[in-house]
Amino acid sequence: MSLVRRISNLFFRSRIDEEIDQEFTAHIEMRYEENLAAGMSSAEARRDALLRFGNRAATKEKVAGVDVALMLSTIWSDLRYAFRQLLKNPLFAGTAILVLGLGICASVTLFAFVDAALIRPLPYSRPSRLAAVFESNPMGPRFHLSYLDYLDYKKLNTVFSSLDAYTNDTVLLTTPQGLEQVHGSQVSDGFFHSLGVQPILGRNFAAGEDLPSAPRHVLLSYSAWQNRYGGRSNILGQAVILNGNANTIIGVLPSSFHFAPTEPAEFWSTLHLSMAEDRGSHGLSAIARLKDGVTMNAAAANMTSLGMQLARQYPKEDTGRGATIAPLGEVILGNMRPILLVLLGGASLLLLIACLNVGSLILVRSESRRREVAVRGALGASHLRLLRQFITEGLLLVSIGTFLGLGSAFLVGQLLLRMIPVQVLEGMPYLRQTGLNAHVVAFACAVAILALLLFSLLPAMRLYLSGKSLGMQAQLAEGGRGSAGTLWSRVGPTLVLVELATAMVLLTGAGLLGKSFYRLLHTEIGFRPERLAALRISAAAMNLTTDAQRVALQKSVVAHLLSLPGMESVGTCSQLPLGAGFGSTGVNIVGRPQSKTPYEEDDREVSPNYFATMGTRLLRGRYFTEDDDASRPPVMIINQAFARKYFPGQDPLGQRIYNSDPTHSLEIVGVVEDLKEGPLDVETKPVMYAPFNLEPENWFYVVVRGTLPEQMLLPTLVAAVHQLDPIIATSDETSMSVRLHDSSAAYLHRSSAWLVGGFAGVALLLSVVGLYGVISYSVSQRTREIGVRMAVGAERTSVYLLVLKQAGKLTVIGIMTGLICSVGAAIPMRKLLFGTQAWDAATLASVAVVLAVSAMLASYLPAHRAASVNPADALRAE
Repeated sequence: MSLVRRISNLFFRSRIDEEIDQEFTAHIEMRYEENLAAGMSSAEARRDALLRFGNRAATKEKVAGVDVALMLSTIWSDLRYAFRQLLKNPLFAGTAILVLGLGICASVTLFAFVDAALIRPLPYSRPSRLAAVFESNPMGPRFHLSYLDYLDYKKLNTVFSSLDAYTNDTVLLTTPQGLEQVHGSQVSDGFFHSLGVQPILGRNFAAGEDLPSAPRHVLLSYSAWQNRYGGRSNILGQAVILNGNANTIIGVLPSSFHFAPTEPAEFWSTLHLSMAEDRGSHGLSAIARLKDGVTMNAAAANMTSLGMQLARQYPKEDTGRGATIAPLGEVILGNMRPILLVLLGGASLLLLIACLNVGSLILVRSESRRREVAVRGALGASHLRLLRQFITEGLLLVSIGTFLGLGSAFLVGQLLLRMIPVQVLEGMPYLRQTGLNAHVVAFACAVAILALLLFSLLPAMRLYLSGKSLGMQAQLAEGGRGSAGTLWSRVGPTLVLVELATAMVLLTGAGLLGKSFYRLLHTEIGFRPERLAALRISAAAMNLTTDAQRVALQKSVVAHLLSLPGMESVGTCSQLPLGAGFGSTGVNIVGRPQSKTPYEEDDREVSPNYFATMGTRLLRGRYFTEDDDASRPPVMIINQAFARKYFPGQDPLGQRIYNSDPTHSLEIVGVVEDLKEGPLDVETKPVMYAPFNLEPENWFYVVVRGTLPEQMLLPTLVAAVHQLDPIIATSDETSMSVRLHDSSAAYLHRSSAWLVGGFAGVALLLSVVGLYGVISYSVSQRTREIGVRMAVGAERTSVYLLVLKQAGKLTVIGIMTGLICSVGAAIPMRKLLFGTQAWDAATLASVAVVLAVSAMLASYLPAHRAASVNPADALRAE
């Protein structure tokens, strides 16, 4: 048959049907004439001819199956029929599509985040060979390196092909409008070579460009190039003034490049440190590239050995210190991996419930169509033809649900990204890649294929197997009323049990995360955040060379701000609370044997009025005064954690602390309650506070408590500082309430609780609806039985108990199964919980009660309907 004829057949199926009918009739007539000639009667001859050529409709299907164009025509016919079936049952179609779309939306949205964070490789060359290098000390395994230790590690190691250092901080950018405080990073000359990152414009840093005598060069981030220089290609060689030093622009980094520990750095310059640096000053981070064939464990062993070697070689500075490494990807992701996996698990459970609900709807509906299928089979439709019809209907349903799910996932994903606080998103730059890329679409297609198999093959196989066991006549007889109920009475309860157990798991997870978040926000932080604002001040451009000048600046800023209307108190500090917890020093205690490993504790410099401004209670002793400066014996204040650790059962007041020289010690003059210096979800560490006047810096934080809401204070503070001196740079303006609410720990716990809670709420709704469907169907199938019971004198109460007993049995089994699964599922969540056990009895009991009450309320409606049955009407209806 020619191609033109095949295409013609696709659009003119009626014509080819007529041709087949004509040929079929001609063959029957020829066989009829032959039978007559052989001596058969007319009736026998006609019957033999019809039997010989078989079913006319089946023959047409076989011919259509051979012709590709006709097969396409039948597929189109199947699609139209499937579409008509959905329109014929709008409630079924709408429910199935909505539930499936909801499940796909949740799973695809979370997979998009997992893909951006865990699956897509970091934008470096062979990122699995990169490691982050730390120094360890008695406080923990991951702390900064000193410059001299970094040089020794770089020279002595035998496992790295490169080892490079970096640090990040705000820098002062000179612009035509004045000074602007921007984010920058300083790196060693081989930093980008180690990462395998090449500029898209210009060149990389060359060897030796991080030496003190080398010219100052800078690389721009892609965003800085676009936003500050308009993406011009002629910027190479142009000078930019950073912290008063002229730097030459030599290149632009790719738009795909990000490095979470330094984000959002705009200017990348070289370190320019010298060998005169103090080995005890630890402020550098480092990355390394492993040599080919070297494992992470082997590299860790080598660095541990080098740490011990340096401790022996430099006992004064390095005793008690060591070196540790970790995969760079693990360090960049932090605790995002377990959170994302828990959320994806919750979304997958929700998808499971959605698929079970839709699958059960389709299965029951297929049972009600048994007679239709039997009739089509009797008219000649093959098993393959019927199977194709089910697949076509499932494909149409899944396609619409997947399309809606994907569209919703894109919108929800963008909404979730916008809900992430800016400062949190800056530390997770890889999430900016979240979207509908090839990985996400492939995942959605895989989910759609699995759903298609469930929605198409399961009912088809059910009808096929029942057809083989019952036979055509039995199918025609059973295909009416009651067959769907027979199947649903067996399959429905099982599906509901799975849904209830899954809902129990999600509700438990949401309860644990919610309780954990509540305890996180209500943990003791040691200060009152309301009406408390803060900002960072930098006077690097003022060229303050003496301590007296720096102290004078700090005092003038405090006095000027305190003179503003609505100000109650003003203080300054070197680090704000609720930060990363940086800033530590080694200490010893006078009167005790000097430890070979000095105690590593956090230290802060604060002004006399700082604790009063923060609302931190003084427990013993006194606060600092303005007289506590370099002209008087040095003093310090400690927190409760410090007192508990080093002076248990003793009075710490009057005790003296020193770093390495006992003749230069500080007297403890006060004890304050524990101020949460580090992250919310980390135990408060021992902290010692020194007067700002002892070691003043060119930069510090100002905290202000006013009579007005903090949102109204911030603009006033910035304007007031610039009014005092325009050359003073300000940054990091925030309120302490916002800092508390939007801290990384609070956001991650809050978002986890809300998302899993959302999944749990939808799962609860779907499982309750599923239970309602099971009980309702059971009541409808037992209408005659209930009518008979009531006709012979059964009370309405007994009918209620009859129905609620069935629902209660399912609910109890589902909840008990869910309790066991919940404890098992909560154990991997332990790292995400704060002050809450994975097997928290109160949470498990509360969730079980909520699920049980919801289930019984859903069961009450069909029970009430059953108890309201009129016996006479029920018997007549049967």
